[in-house]
This record gives sequence, structure tokens and C-alpha cells, in this order.
Amino acid sequence: MDSTGERRATNWVTALRGAARSSAVAAERCEFCGCPLAPQHVHLIEPESRRLFCACGPCVVQNAAVGSARYRQVSGDVTWLGDFQLTDELWDTLLIPIDMAFFHRSSTRGGILAHYPGPAGAVESTLDLAAWGALVESNPLLSTLREDIEALLINRIDGARSYYRVSIDRCYELVGAIRKQWHGISGGQGVRDAISAFFAALDSQARPVGSPYTTMGNGNEHPDARP
Repeated sequence: MDSTGERRATNWVTALRGAARSSAVAAERCEFCGCPLAPQHVHLIEPESRRLFCACGPCVVQNAAVGSARYRQVSGDVTWLGDFQLTDELWDTLLIPIDMAFFHRSSTRGGILAHYPGPAGAVESTLDLAAWGALVESNPLLSTLREDIEALLINRIDGARSYYRVSIDRCYELVGAIRKQWHGISGGQGVRDAISAFFAALDSQARPVGSPYTTMGNGNEHPDARP
């Protein structure tokens, strides 16, 4: 990996430290006011650094009230894309070296970014923009991904063909779980178990496209979607 790639990986590792969930870790606190937080809580992201911040409800409201452009609230939405169209040939042209990746739009970088999990955190992958354009053409909903806070998450591990529209912190959560369990060269059984557990939980929370509302990773309903 070149020095630029190493710096990007380091930035994402920093972000993961605030987002990875573990019952063994002491109770988290709001990174703005210091009050204790429930295990399921809201995250704000700073697009410039791509760092996640744990936040309490009042601090989220205050951030919105002052119209701060520095932070954006991550919604926690999970949508299962059951009709997603991606052939094996098109996947190969996306140039992702493993069978798992997430893609999101960056307001600071001015385009789509691709990352995949690695032992040291999320690694940015060179993306063939023509291939991405073909993927968007087959799946127009990708053009509506909200910058910085939403991602397309793809799992093709062990023959899976699972596709999700998720909040960006869920991607960080997955990468953090993999990083924590990684041992040796290939990662070990702990990594495979962590991946299985993550997607089992994601499937239990996901709603199909067009459902009346989607669930949030923090245990709440999306504020703009009500049954």
C-alpha cells in the first residue's frame, strides 16, 4: 500500500474506534457533552475527517438547530435490496480484491469511494468509474445515496449475494468487528463468525425497498417514516 493509502486507512481506523460495538467496552459517553449513552445511540459524522462521533439526543438537536455544516447525523437506516442487479462480470470490473465492499459518496472528495475490510481497518480500493456508472444504470436508486451518511454494502462471501442500503456507521461497525477478531494471515474462524453474526443481525433489522418505514441501527424508527 502506498503512503496515501496508508493515511486513508489510518483515518478510517480512527473512525472505527468510535463506532465499533462491544459489550466488553465500558459505557460510551457523548463526545460533545460527556453524558453517558445507551448502547444504541446516534452518531454524527464529520465529512472532512470521516470521523464518527457518539452523540446524545440534546447534542444532536443542538447541532441541527445551529445549522452546523461540520457534522451530519447518521440515520441508522437499513434497507435490503432484494432486486439489486449485479452480474459476476460487472463485479469483477469494479476491481474489489475481496468479496465484500461498501460504496459511498464523499462531499469532500467529490465522488464515489469504495472500501473493503482488512486486518487494519477499511482499505480504499481503486474504483473503475465506468463500471460504477454501469452499476448505477442497472440500479438507479444508487444515484440517491445521501452523501457521507449512506452506503451500498455488498456481501458476496462464500457465495452470498446480499445487497443493502445502510447508514455509513454500519459499515464501520462491520469493519471494526472484523479488525477486532482478525488473527494470522487469513483472519481465522473468529472473523468468519463475526461476519456471519453481523449479517444475521442486519437481516433481522432490514426492510425491503418500498416498505412503509425502515429501522434504525440505534433502535428507533426513521423520523420521516411512519406506519
